[in-house]
Amino acid sequence: MVISASAVLVLAIVLVIMIRGKTIKVGPAIVAALFGFFLASTNMAPSVNRFLTSLADTINQIKI
Repeated sequence: MVISASAVLVLAIVLVIMIRGKTIKVGPAIVAALFGFFLASTNMAPSVNRFLTSLADTINQIKI
């Protein structure tokens, strides 16, 4: 839950920066947000969640 909340916050910040910087317009941003919303309610959601969790674990194990 902490990882998904952090990911949502980071993605929201990136989305706002992209809209304000005119890199992405509001229309495509809304479409992307709706795509994510509807993707979360499909059978693919657990696979995406597992992938993001394993990616976060891998990044966490990297020692600098």
